[in-house]
Formats: sequence, structure tokens, C-alpha cells
Amino acid sequence: HVTHHSSPYFNLTVGFRSSVLEPLYRFIYFIPIALLGFQPVDIAFVYAATQTWGILVHTEKIKRLGWLEHILVTPSHHRVHHGSNRQYLDRNHGGIFILWDRLFGTFEPEVERVRYGLTKNIHTYNLWRVFSHEYAAILADFRTARGAKQKFGAVFFGPGWFASQTQGAAPTPQ
Repeated sequence: HVTHHSSPYFNLTVGFRSSVLEPLYRFIYFIPIALLGFQPVDIAFVYAATQTWGILVHTEKIKRLGWLEHILVTPSHHRVHHGSNRQYLDRNHGGIFILWDRLFGTFEPEVERVRYGLTKNIHTYNLWRVFSHEYAAILADFRTARGAKQKFGAVFFGPGWFASQTQGAAPTPQ
């Protein structure tokens, strides 16, 4: 997912950026739904609708959507999701409904100008580097980690967690 977030810009084209590996695992999320009895055509329709909405929320042109801000993921909510500002990290994960973020405590309103990109931007358009830089960073953190807890955190926790652990600061809230 870091490929999607690596752009320092926020527009509709960012909605199309995804990892080249995503098709290899994305179908796994749909297996439980199919096992519950949902038809493949229904799953495909809902997936297409969520992907379309997911692209359309990648805009700075739409500021707020009134009462819909309480129910749906809007461009404002998704701008926060793409923010590398400290208070915006690991926030607003919902694809269609913002209710889930409000319920699970991961909702954050857009209150200050969003800084897009990664916590450590890579400053390149080289496709291989955009794709692989995060794997290299995780491997470097893993090698530097001391003990099982830090090694696990280096691989599975959010942006900034490993640095905060090795510098003695509190971890980034998840």
C-alpha cells in the first residue's frame, strides 16, 4: 500500500496507484464472502463500486460534503488518510463508510493542511524504487532491531514505530 501513498500529490491519478503485487493477494479477502453464499457477480459489482468510489475521493477540489461527512468516506476524510502529518498517520481507513473509523477510534477530521507522501519521501519517479523502497527499509529495520518485540514491530507496525522504539520515545499510536 506504500506505493499508493508515495505520491507527494493528491489527485485522481493517485487513486489508480497500487502495488503490482496486489492482484496476487487481493482475492483472499473475498473468499469468506463467497463462502457465506454471496454470488460472484454480486461480489464483483460491490468491488467495482468500492474501487470507483475509492478513486473519486482522491481530490482536493471537493472541500466538504455536509451531512455525508458523518456517514461516507469523503475526499476530506481520505486526504487525512493520505497525510504524513503526525496526527494523520494511521487514520481514516474506511473505503466507503467512515462509520467504522468513528466506531473503532481511528477517525480524524481534516483540521490542518495535509502534507502528502510518506513520512520519509523517496523523491523519485523510478518505478522499481517506488515499488521496492519500503521492503528495503523494513529489512534494514529488521536487521537493526534488538529482540523479538522490535523485530516483530519493524515488520508489522505502522510508520514511525521502529524509530520511536530505538530512540526510547513512545510508539506511534495505532
